[in-house]
Amino acid sequence: MLGIDGRTLLMSGLAVCALGLAFGFVIFNQLKAMPVHKTMLDISELIYETCKTYLITQGRFIMILFAFIGAIMVVYYGVFAFAHLPAGERWMRVGMILVFALIGVAGSYGVAWYGIRVNTFANSRTAFASLQGKGHPVYAIPLKAGMSIGMMLISVELMMMLLILVFVPGEFAGPCFVGFAIGESLGASALRIAGGIFTKIADIGSDLMKIVFKIKEDDARNPGVIADCTGDNAGDSVGPSADGFETYGVTGVALISFILLVLTSPEAAEAQKMLLVWLFMIRVVMVVASAASYLVNEAIAKSRYGNLGKFNFEHPLTVLVWLTSIVSILATFGVSAALIPELGGASSAWWKLSVIVSCGTLAGAIIPELIKVFTSVESGHVREVVTASKEGGASLNVLAGLTAGNFSAYWMGIVFVVLMGVAYGVTMMDAGTSEALGAIIRFQTEGGWVDVSPIFAFGLVAFGFLGMGPVTIAVDSYGPVTDNAQSVYELSLIENVPNVKEEIKKDFKFDANFEVAKELLEENDGAGNTFKATAKPVLIGTAVVGATTMIFSIIVLLTGLRPELLTHLSLMHPPFLLGMLAGGSVIFWFTGASTQAVSTGAYRAVEFIKANIKLEGVEKASIEDSKKVVEICTVYAQKGMFNIFLTVFFSTLAFAFLESYFFIGYLVAIALFGLFQALFLANAGGAWDNAKKVVETELKAKGTDLHAACVVGDTVGDPFKDTSSVAMNPVIKFTTLFGLLAVELAEILQGSVDNGATMRVVIAAVLFAISAFFVYRSFYGMRIAALEGESHAKTAAAPAE
Repeated sequence: MLGIDGRTLLMSGLAVCALGLAFGFVIFNQLKAMPVHKTMLDISELIYETCKTYLITQGRFIMILFAFIGAIMVVYYGVFAFAHLPAGERWMRVGMILVFALIGVAGSYGVAWYGIRVNTFANSRTAFASLQGKGHPVYAIPLKAGMSIGMMLISVELMMMLLILVFVPGEFAGPCFVGFAIGESLGASALRIAGGIFTKIADIGSDLMKIVFKIKEDDARNPGVIADCTGDNAGDSVGPSADGFETYGVTGVALISFILLVLTSPEAAEAQKMLLVWLFMIRVVMVVASAASYLVNEAIAKSRYGNLGKFNFEHPLTVLVWLTSIVSILATFGVSAALIPELGGASSAWWKLSVIVSCGTLAGAIIPELIKVFTSVESGHVREVVTASKEGGASLNVLAGLTAGNFSAYWMGIVFVVLMGVAYGVTMMDAGTSEALGAIIRFQTEGGWVDVSPIFAFGLVAFGFLGMGPVTIAVDSYGPVTDNAQSVYELSLIENVPNVKEEIKKDFKFDANFEVAKELLEENDGAGNTFKATAKPVLIGTAVVGATTMIFSIIVLLTGLRPELLTHLSLMHPPFLLGMLAGGSVIFWFTGASTQAVSTGAYRAVEFIKANIKLEGVEKASIEDSKKVVEICTVYAQKGMFNIFLTVFFSTLAFAFLESYFFIGYLVAIALFGLFQALFLANAGGAWDNAKKVVETELKAKGTDLHAACVVGDTVGDPFKDTSSVAMNPVIKFTTLFGLLAVELAEILQGSVDNGATMRVVIAAVLFAISAFFVYRSFYGMRIAALEGESHAKTAAAPAE
């Protein structure tokens, strides 16, 4: 490959990752050094302190959850998988796998922490920059923060995977990759689900006060606003950062597992090595492509918009996404031509594989454009929600939002069919000849060779989805900064500071324009809402498309692709169909359980705020009251997360033990049901959110009945888009990854003890009973009526009076 051995190429990838880390740190320091007024800085630091408290609490909670996962990993590897090894070597290997699983957890947790620190620098700096009355800095600072997070996140993930591949011995590498992926998946699941519950409890609690007390958004007297800002970071920064970190890793691990599992014949050894190096170098060059595209786009944006007061904030973000996609596709073809001009004797493999990866990379640009049709402030669906609300109030508002979500799921499904169909079509080119991908990517069975290139192609599409990962993460992180910036401005009460205009003129050398600043922040928040909405389906799609590769790995382990066993993966084998029904039921339970946790927590938050808010004689809520709302959100987020995680954990074990082909049906169903449920929920919520924004910014109708109707729709959409939908992807990936161990454990147990099949069913029944208990608890233990004795308002109201 270019006359350079694979190890040297991978070492160069580590150097690029180090440069990516440096890129992120440079931006971090630039953000920290930006000018900001003390009133705004104090608010952003208060938000950061509450975020720190939340993350520390979550960190302890994740380690409790890790104990469950770690126990299964110890049993699987220590008692069964490595049973043939001497005790010393066996437990050394188990220890190494657990260490890498902990590193995976630490990676998800660490990038989440980094994300909130960067965003809480950026929110106050964005708020202060808006006072200049120019739109460019209001756009540039949130994007700069997002690129810092994106480059740091992708560089850390890629570096960890390269370190395993380069320095961990071959016999350890596979299990270490799986352990690392399970660890980061656990961290992402916990942070995504709990963060989604937290943020929407706070958001609903804060928003409903606008209707109840007719106060403005982010009114400093509302003790729920600080919790809302903390939630913006917990749900829209911590969750996506951990999720993106895990998604990027798990798609890579799925493909690595596939290559190591399939290309096992002596004649495929060279192709195996070349494909592994090619995969990692594609990711390395896409990191470079993302950084270069950002710098070019920023130069263009500054020249076009630098001196303008207002402009459409979505335009430069859209240009960045498309520019990065095009540059990444060109880089993919260039690297492929250089590294694999010939693969397994086929001279056309390089461009075929490039086309397949590019289907995913292109999806990273096409999907955001399609999502805008349903969620942008300019979209017909969002305008329909507003129009319906004018005469139909909250009822027609909700119906119009549901309509947008349903239509979006249809069109997104068609896009996935087309992109995956193109990838499949490429694998069928030159069929029956040595130039076909199926002549290289094939699996040897007792009956001969089986073409498995279409499954590999689907994995490469998922791989391509996050090819331009830093930019995808950047535009997703843009939203929480713009949302927080608006809140920081209001909470700072900067307009009430004596002689503040003179102070700003003296210390910062510009004339503050408060009215224009508020308009800029509000309009930029609409762009942030849109791009938060566009990033969600990319992560969801990656999870589902990537899951196909991991499910295939389980099928290979179970069947060896023998025809007589593959018939079990059809309607002719009833357990497979029953498993699909079980998978669908779990997805709808998950939606209900996460929404119930939000509803109960929001009830408690509203109860407390109504009992303790002071609107007369004060400028802002007390720190104690604000922290109490944060505490309420944290308590109910963890209660909801505990029930949800343990249900998923025990359900995965129960269904894996019940019957292996039942379990494969289950995995297929949670992927497909989860995909469409998540798309529907995310885009319905996005439509409601920006309908409210249109009423506030364009129609200037705050405080009207129309506004109240849109606030109701927005609060319905809050758990749709930011809790239930976004948590689907880590749940799907965790279930699939952990299921790989669970089903192998069940198969080994059945074959190693007398009456193994009976014992397996008994264990499944016990595990299912435990999971059903937590399903029961997720509603009956979380009902408002069931928790009346925990009323926070009554216990906290007295000291506040």
